[in-house]
Amino acid sequence: MITVNPDGKIMVRRCLVTLRPFRLFVLGIGFFSLCFLMTSLGGQFSARRPGDSPFTVRTEVMGGPESRGVLRKMSDLLELMVKRMDTLARLENSSELHRAAGDRHFPVDRLPPGAGLMERIQAIAQNVSDIAVKVDQILRHSLLLHSKVSEGRRDQCEAPSDPKFPDCSGKVEWMRARWTSDPCYAFFGVDGTECSFLIYLSEVEWFCPPLPWRNQTATQRARKPLPKVQAVFRSNLSHLLELMGSGKESLIFMKKRTKRLTAQWALAAQRLAQKLGGVRRDQKQILVHIGFLTEESGDVFSPRVLKGGPLGEMVQWADILAALYVLGHGLRITVSLKELQSNLGVPPGRGNCPLTMPLPFDLIYTDYHGLQQMKQHMGLSFKKYRCRIRVIDTFGTEPAYNHEEYATLHGYRTNWGYWNLNPKQFMTMFPHTPDNSFMGFVSEELNETEKRLIKGGKASNMAVVYGKEASIWKLQGKEKFLSILNKYMEIHGTVYYESQRPPEVPAFVKNHGLLPQPEFQQLLRKAKLFVGFGFPYEGPAPLEAIANGCVFLQSRFSPPHSSLNHEFFRGKPTSREVFSQHPYAEKFIGKPHVWTVNYNNSEELEAAVKAIMRTQVDPYLPYEYTCEGMLERVHAYIQHQDFCAAPGPAPPGSRAPESPFILAPNATHLKWARNASLAPGAWPPAHSLRAWLAAAGRACTDACLDHGLICEPSFFPFLNSQDAFQTLQVPCDGTESEMNHLYPAFAQPGQECFLQKEPLLFSCAGSSTKYRRLCPCRDFRKGQVALCQDCL
Repeated sequence: MITVNPDGKIMVRRCLVTLRPFRLFVLGIGFFSLCFLMTSLGGQFSARRPGDSPFTVRTEVMGGPESRGVLRKMSDLLELMVKRMDTLARLENSSELHRAAGDRHFPVDRLPPGAGLMERIQAIAQNVSDIAVKVDQILRHSLLLHSKVSEGRRDQCEAPSDPKFPDCSGKVEWMRARWTSDPCYAFFGVDGTECSFLIYLSEVEWFCPPLPWRNQTATQRARKPLPKVQAVFRSNLSHLLELMGSGKESLIFMKKRTKRLTAQWALAAQRLAQKLGGVRRDQKQILVHIGFLTEESGDVFSPRVLKGGPLGEMVQWADILAALYVLGHGLRITVSLKELQSNLGVPPGRGNCPLTMPLPFDLIYTDYHGLQQMKQHMGLSFKKYRCRIRVIDTFGTEPAYNHEEYATLHGYRTNWGYWNLNPKQFMTMFPHTPDNSFMGFVSEELNETEKRLIKGGKASNMAVVYGKEASIWKLQGKEKFLSILNKYMEIHGTVYYESQRPPEVPAFVKNHGLLPQPEFQQLLRKAKLFVGFGFPYEGPAPLEAIANGCVFLQSRFSPPHSSLNHEFFRGKPTSREVFSQHPYAEKFIGKPHVWTVNYNNSEELEAAVKAIMRTQVDPYLPYEYTCEGMLERVHAYIQHQDFCAAPGPAPPGSRAPESPFILAPNATHLKWARNASLAPGAWPPAHSLRAWLAAAGRACTDACLDHGLICEPSFFPFLNSQDAFQTLQVPCDGTESEMNHLYPAFAQPGQECFLQKEPLLFSCAGSSTKYRRLCPCRDFRKGQVALCQDCL
């Protein structure tokens, strides 16, 4: 009979109670050991530096002896564990057998398999030991291989001297000093070695030649272009409303506007489809990034939507989205920087590295805020893809401000210019200067029944003042103006207020507060007169008023407002002089719908008010501000404007074998010769060219308008030659080529002709009393100044 010490029994029982959890503990130890092994070796493989990015993967193998030391320690630890577990298992078997024999409760085959547990522990230990041996062999092999490869490639990781890559050595020097300045370099594998510099500069960027020992298959494999899909007009805008998103008052306003105009967009699409017939239109993939609505730019507009703030930009953006969608193109809309980066495929970091995948968008519509954000986050790819960008620019950007070097040297540098884009890439709200593309917006178009109802419901003595913010009513001299107007008309206002009537609004003005758009439209349909106080400049409201049968009365500015004398224009990339609050309404609409008078002249103002009361006008909306007009214009731009593959102009002073020009019968201007070959790819077509020598001090914009035509900057390259001056019989004693936004031109005092040296500086805007500018003009479609007769 075997006796056992009571204390020993207690200890055995405790071991038996804790043995089953201990199996889990042992398995955990095995798993932890394996993880520790891989982590230790991974650390030896990666060997990160303290400043390395988490994206960096080092390929060096370091510390081979240290790694093998770790393996030996782990092996010793496992052997000790096995010995202790062997003793514990024998103790467990002995105790369990005696307890089972005495109690006779369980058969022997149901006993806890202590021996089986030991076998499992030994198997784990053996597996880990085998792994350790194999990893040790890999380490030895890797160290040997790395040593040989390093010796073989040492000479191949020097910056090559290749005339095709003149910037390579300089870029390598820059990378040595600054490669840690942006985590994106580490993301692409740069680790501070010469090889990583050259791999990056040849495979991610394009400053160095490909390394001969690198596998070029992957780097040269270009993504196959997707098959072209034909664009189909859309009439259901529900999906567009989903794409526009929500959460901002500005987006809510834009969606309401789009929804309200859905029927008009559908009808316009039907009309344009009939007009185009079977013209094939390829579907474009378009990214629309509204930069001024992003939180990063401050989004100052959204909080002001419900407080009378300016809505012109949101009106235009809503209509741009609708036009692109109705034309059948693929749209992606972003109003945050995070969404922009995601859609562009921007690598992590501060934006110094280029995009590695082809840009998935044919066109990008954005604004100046979005343009700045793209430049910051696209790296070198911004320069590559900027020809696809279209900038929605409310007030326009003239070429003198757009060309960075020229703007810096000649005092045209502002916060908004100097992007070196083709000036036609800037798209404006009104046709300020033909140097830019006129994008526009739409006003609601009335049917004949609505027009008749409006004419019958007009109050002949009711005026509505243009101004939703109280600050607009602080116009100097407004009291005198309003008192004259109050003698003849009942004055209404729509000035925002929360609780108390704004003190700036006189007591005799009936203020309705800020009205929703449909109610504001109803107010305009009753009113006879819509009155401008001089600000805001060139908004959509006057066109809406004229479309609802109102006469628009505005102030004439003397002297004209510009960046030289008015704070609002200071810093804008334009030298334009504004002679009234709404120059488009004054020039392109005029009387009887638009009256421009001197508000400081009481007699002139009073006479104008009396004449307006006697005048009957019908609701009028220029075709270019209808849904069909905007669709027509945007379609033509997408179909014909290509700033990525535009043909370069002829070198200054070059002479064609046969002159394409002829002098008009009255010897006043040049025409395109009928027998001359048309310039391939030119848009507008070259045969619509007419060229005049403007009077001294006259801009080409005005010189062409004097002849009922539009200045066309894309025709400047055809005129930039001695042949044009000679055909026009201009006596040039000498000809020079320089960078100047007024050239080509003729300097009368010196009888010298000047040609343009920089194509980006061809400009319809600008004048000097020293020069007579050579101006290219073209015809235009009725009600559509952006397009020539044959431009559709």
